[in-house]
Amino acid sequence: MLMSNTDRPARLHYMANGFRVLSPGDHVVCAVTGRRIALEDLKYWSAARQEAYADAQATAQVLAPQ
Repeated sequence: MLMSNTDRPARLHYMANGFRVLSPGDHVVCAVTGRRIALEDLKYWSAARQEAYADAQATAQVLAPQ
């Protein structure tokens, strides 16, 4: 039986200019908001923290200097 990657979180390795899929899935979860992010919509992440972010505002909350 083939397993579908639909409705399943992917495991990714985030790099400076992209990411590598470690375990297939169709989305990741934002580290700040908890929102699901479809892989095709993923634009924001931190390679140092290995976290995904839903949007620029969520990214700024984590990465902005205190």
